[in-house]
Amino acid sequence: MAIAVDDTALTEKGLDAPEGKLGRVLLLACGALAHEILALKRLNNWDHMDLQCLPAKYHLYPDKIPAAVEDAVHKHRDDYETIFVVYADCGTGGLLQAKCAELGVEMVEGPHCYSFFEGNDVFAKTSEDEITAFYLTDFLVKQFDAFIMKPMGLDRHPELRDMYFGNYTKVVYQAQVNDPALDAKAQTCADKLGLPLERRFTGYGDLATALSDI
Repeated sequence: MAIAVDDTALTEKGLDAPEGKLGRVLLLACGALAHEILALKRLNNWDHMDLQCLPAKYHLYPDKIPAAVEDAVHKHRDDYETIFVVYADCGTGGLLQAKCAELGVEMVEGPHCYSFFEGNDVFAKTSEDEITAFYLTDFLVKQFDAFIMKPMGLDRHPELRDMYFGNYTKVVYQAQVNDPALDAKAQTCADKLGLPLERRFTGYGDLATALSDI
């Protein structure tokens, strides 16, 4: 297995992949899901699946996602029998679903990764009661400063914290793995926001189901 990583994308392929595209699946994914997808591939011996990740920073610019997915599908379509888009709606307002339908590719169901990690059915039932919860995943715990503190200017202007988060009542950490170091970091993240922490072990949720269904 060879893994190449740069500042904008992550690509993983099996070196012993058979010639031709018959049976080959490309997982076209958000970079924030790279480690979870690779873990599921290893656990399930999904050697027929390759991974191509778009920049995780598109979390901050969801309007860029549909066009980036379209470009990647056109680039790789001739090399794979199946392309599966490992994004939920992710703030695109339905535009990504419309683009996938236009391209004839399927995608993960759900409004965002917080929902499919929790389980879309469960999240749909509980989210109304947690409208004042701020969610974190393993990725966001690891990248909290880069994806939360710096983009919101809180590293430079901590006085803005209560303006942004004054109406939140808690941080919900959806843990994909059991890691005491990540638990401690999640607590630090919650402390930075001045909110209590609730940890939930979700595992991979509907992400695992969606990939196994392929």
